[in-house]
Amino acid sequence: MIPVQGFQDQQVAVLGLGRSGLTAARALTAGGAKPLVWDDNPAAREAAEAEGFTVTDLRKQGAFDGVATLITSPGIPHLYPTPNPVIAAALDAGVPVDNDIGLFFRSLATNDWNRFDTPPRVVAITGSNGKSTTSALLHHILENAGKTAQLAGNIGRGVLDLDPPGDGDVIVLELSSYQTELARALTPDVAVFTNLSPDHLDRHAGMGGYFAAKRRLFSEGGPDRAVIGVDEDEGRFLAGQLSEGPGDDRVIRISSARKLSGPGWSVFARKGFLVEQRKARQVASIDLRDIAGLPGVHNHQNACAAYAAARALGLSPKAIEAGLRSFAGLPHRSQLIAEAGGVRYVNDSKATNIDSAIKALAAFPSIRWICGGLEKEGGLQALNAATGSVKKAYVIGREAAGFALQLDVEAEVCTTMAEAVRQAMADAEEGDTVLLAPAAASFDQYNNFEERGEDFAREVRTRLDAREG
Repeated sequence: MIPVQGFQDQQVAVLGLGRSGLTAARALTAGGAKPLVWDDNPAAREAAEAEGFTVTDLRKQGAFDGVATLITSPGIPHLYPTPNPVIAAALDAGVPVDNDIGLFFRSLATNDWNRFDTPPRVVAITGSNGKSTTSALLHHILENAGKTAQLAGNIGRGVLDLDPPGDGDVIVLELSSYQTELARALTPDVAVFTNLSPDHLDRHAGMGGYFAAKRRLFSEGGPDRAVIGVDEDEGRFLAGQLSEGPGDDRVIRISSARKLSGPGWSVFARKGFLVEQRKARQVASIDLRDIAGLPGVHNHQNACAAYAAARALGLSPKAIEAGLRSFAGLPHRSQLIAEAGGVRYVNDSKATNIDSAIKALAAFPSIRWICGGLEKEGGLQALNAATGSVKKAYVIGREAAGFALQLDVEAEVCTTMAEAVRQAMADAEEGDTVLLAPAAASFDQYNNFEERGEDFAREVRTRLDAREG
């Protein structure tokens, strides 16, 4: 655990008692603070009280008297579309609002670091799509190269639940816009921006607010090195803002859409090959086409981002390539569930928005596409330019009929995952891929995208087992 520094003997309010909130309360206690905790869910309050925390109704008048700061969980809105009443009350009382990410960065370094030969380093990764895979891939590359590394943030453990790092250790953080927009301290050694596409627009009041939340990771702390995806206007703008000139190698530009050139430092993927260039000369090249854990152009972008971050940390191209080749992939992200009768079954339940679904569709030929769910703002029109490899769509979700009407491919309204898998498997021919890439949120039928992906995998395996039996 990372004990929180700077609040010795002070009262600190904690709003939201999920993973990040409870971990923050424990870390505050470890640092000598006195947390006052609250959650609207009675069961969460009871669990916190059973741990010995002081449960205080932060909605009451005067609840913030004598409170030094409020720590809020990432899912709780503080500005748009409407501020949570507890957060509004804290701001009215002049109480600063922070989150566990801010506490982590202000508390990580200690006097013990003075004895280290190599101070620990933090790599923070954000973006719309690919940040989970990029984070896990970088963590895998580091461990495969014999480095001690920990993975946390929006993936795996809460940041304050990490072990204090030792000499030369690396911490890899995946950070969502919900986490970066509010953290009062953001000081990674290496910061990574993968890409940007519309998502969470109600929370950020549009694309400008969404980009601003991501941009804070680079503008607040000034990382020593920045890895920037430049396939969108926002990434090109951010790289230009951070760079002092064309040859400034503190900024590493990455792309999976085009060849990059110029005197600076760049990593790009073209026709399945990853290329590193520096000072207008090629430094290294890796053939990504046969790496099973990184299928498709979108995963080649993830490989570029992880490669660039690893190079910024001093790893050799050879060591990085070994890590890329041994990476098995993440659950629910282009995850190969099974292969039988010449048909592949791939779970990309994490493709919850249009852009990520487009990238999943581009990764495979001859697709039987399972899609649908809670449709996000903006409609599905952009999907229709990416369905050239789709033989048929099998639509799930409560609004499956309306979803299907917006698609320009043959679509069957299945509603349930069980029916979609049954129909797709019945229709599938040798060479086909049955792909779950919903292009929608899961909350109309599932608690989260993981549960949806597990349901898909379970249905596939059950039906394949029945065939073999």
